[in-house]
Amino acid sequence: MYETITIDTDARGVATLTLDRAEKHNAMSAQMLADLSAAAAGLAADDAVRVVVLTGAGKSFCAGGDLGWMQAQMAADAETRFVEARKLAEMLQALNSLPKPLIGAVQGNAFGGGVGMASVCDIAIGVDTLKMGLTETRLGIIPATIGPYVIARMGEARARRVFMSGRLFGAAEAVELGLLARAVPADGLAAAIEAEVTPYLACAPGAVASAKALIRDLGPRVDDAVIDRTIRALVDRWETDEAREGIGAFFDKRKPAWNTQV
Repeated sequence: MYETITIDTDARGVATLTLDRAEKHNAMSAQMLADLSAAAAGLAADDAVRVVVLTGAGKSFCAGGDLGWMQAQMAADAETRFVEARKLAEMLQALNSLPKPLIGAVQGNAFGGGVGMASVCDIAIGVDTLKMGLTETRLGIIPATIGPYVIARMGEARARRVFMSGRLFGAAEAVELGLLARAVPADGLAAAIEAEVTPYLACAPGAVASAKALIRDLGPRVDDAVIDRTIRALVDRWETDEAREGIGAFFDKRKPAWNTQV
C-alpha cells in the first residue's frame, strides 16, 4: 500500500508506523511525505487503533529532508516550491494532531526534519548512542516547517541553544533539551516503549483523543496562520544565494563558501 513506510497493528490495537527507507537513512522524499499524510489520515479514522508508535528502519530514525527532493525545489519555480513546502507542513500537522497517542521510538540518529518528527510525538524515547541536530543552517536554509513543533517541545530558551547553530548533540543533551523524555540502551528501547504504550490500553480512546486535543488547544498555537508563515519562510530561504551555495556544496562534496572551520 505504501512505498516508503510500513504499518503493523497488533491485536491490542498498537500500530507501529515505520519509516522504511533505511538505505537513505529514512530521509523524507516527496513519496514519503505523501505516504505519511495518507497513513496519518488512515490511522486517525481507524477505531481499532489505540496507540501509534513511530520509528525508523535501519541505523537512522530520520536524516531529515531528502537532498534530492531539496535539490528539485531549488530548480523549481516559486509556486511549485510553495506546494511542496505545504505538503511537508501538512504532513507534520497531521501527525501532530493525530487523535491517538503517538510515541516515538527513536532508534537512531535524527537530523533536521527528523528532529521535527520526534517533536510531533507525544513522547519520544531514544537510544543513548544517538545523535541529533537541526542541521538546516549548514545548507543555507532554516528549520522552518518543523519550527513550531520543535519550539513547542523545547521552549524558546532551550531552542536558542541548538536551533540556529547546526551543531550535533547526543542523547543526554536531547533529554535535557526536552526532545527526548528518556535515553535508554538499545536493548532496552522496546521495553521502554511498551511501558509507555500499556497504560493507554486501560483508557477510554475518546477521552484520550479529547485530552490530546485540549492540550494542543491550550499549548503553543500551531494554526493555519503559523503554518503559512513557516511555509513562506522556507520558500523564501530556498530562493536565496546561500541555499543554492549550501545545497550545491553538499552535492559537490565541498565546504560552502561561508564555512571557515579548520
